[in-house]
Order: sequence, then structure tokens, then C-alpha cells
Amino acid sequence: MKILVTCKQVPDPDIKIKINATGDGISTDGMKYVANYFDEIANEEALRITEKGGGEVVVVGIGPKDISQQIRGMLAMGSARAIHVVTDAKPDSDAVARILAKVVEQEKPDLILMGKQATDDDACQAGQILAQILGYPQACYASKVAVDGTKATVVREVDGGLETVEMTSPALITCDLRLNEPRYASLPNIMKAKKKEIKEVAPDALGVSPTPKVKIVKYQTPPERKAGQKVKTVDELVDKLLNEAKVL
Repeated sequence: MKILVTCKQVPDPDIKIKINATGDGISTDGMKYVANYFDEIANEEALRITEKGGGEVVVVGIGPKDISQQIRGMLAMGSARAIHVVTDAKPDSDAVARILAKVVEQEKPDLILMGKQATDDDACQAGQILAQILGYPQACYASKVAVDGTKATVVREVDGGLETVEMTSPALITCDLRLNEPRYASLPNIMKAKKKEIKEVAPDALGVSPTPKVKIVKYQTPPERKAGQKVKTVDELVDKLLNEAKVL
């Protein structure tokens, strides 16, 4: 089985994000980048599937030259090889899906595993758009995946609880937080990853433009949270809730 896994470069969620001077993006000064955690979960699940039943895991990333660091990190987890669609543009979900669709046409994977969302924009829609373009069955927000030959059984998280769906490959699955815990790359695998193939390709070679359809007009920081207040009596608390907070 061949499984295609996505890798997106995102700002480290542990650092404080600052808006740039023009207000239309974030400041990249001193920025630290990591692989999207949900994509690492997808990579881990793909590795578990192929370790059990055999196959190949191929990582695909879209972005500037420096995302090769994050791609190498996923290769160090155990994936076989990678494809890097090199572009300095910042494609939106639609452009990402259309680029991935061309990669899928070339690679013809049996299964596509993606993170349910990226931790930078939280758009949570590239997987759904890609499945629509390809005409593939899809299961989003997977918390459990079982593959038996050409059949995939997925337990997915929905508003009412859990839903179990079955699909026949080729199919697409987006992975949720509770699916697994990604492994740490061992030192030998980190060294091996340096020799693994990362094939670079330009969007033009795929016949797709990375130019986004969605335009970011302005970023704005949320208002600072006001300090809490201490009250001496229940009556004072009720008065503040009624007249100041206006929640009663």
C-alpha cells in the first residue's frame, strides 16, 4: 500500500505571535517553525499501517526551501521519501488542494492521510476540498483507523459523539488529536533521513498556480483580558453580574 502524507510548516505554537507593521501578516523576525502536529499524527498512522501490512509512506510538503527541515523530520520518523513543491507564495486551502491533487495524479496512492487542520490558520478545509476534486471518499476527524486490504474503517468524531464509516481505497482521511501519539525520531533514523530522497518540483511543472484566492485584509490582536475582581459579599457579586457584566 502506498500512503501519501502531508507536511505543513507552521509557527511553533509555544511562541508568542506578533502582527507585522503593516497589519496584514505576522512578524517573522526570530520565528521558529515546526511541522504541523496534526500532520505528524497522520504520518505516524501511515507508518503504523505500513509496518503492519507493508507498503510505502510518501511525504509531500508545499512551501519555501526551508520547509525541507520539517519534511526531513517526518522522514526521520520512518517515511520512505518525500516530494517538496517549492514556492514562496502562501497558497490558501483551495490552492493547496489543487497542488496536492496533481501530486496524487502522479503518485496514485492507495490512501491519503492529512492532519485535520493546520495549527496556524485552523482553516480545516484543505482535505475536504482535495477529496472533492479527486472524487474520493473521505472521513474527517479520525480518532481510529483500521485498514484491511482495500477497505478502511474509520471512527470519526462528530458533534453527537462518534461515527464509524467504511471506505474503499483510494480514499482520504484527516487525522484528529486522539488518533495516536507521534513517535520520536531515533538518532539512527535522523541520520538515515539525510540520505532519503526529497524530490523538488515547481507548481508550474504541475500546471497549478499557488496564488491564493483568499486575500488577508487585516490581522488584529484580541483585546486584553481584564483583571479579575474580588468581592466581599454575595450581594456585591450579584450586583456586579447584573449591572456590570450583564449576565443575569
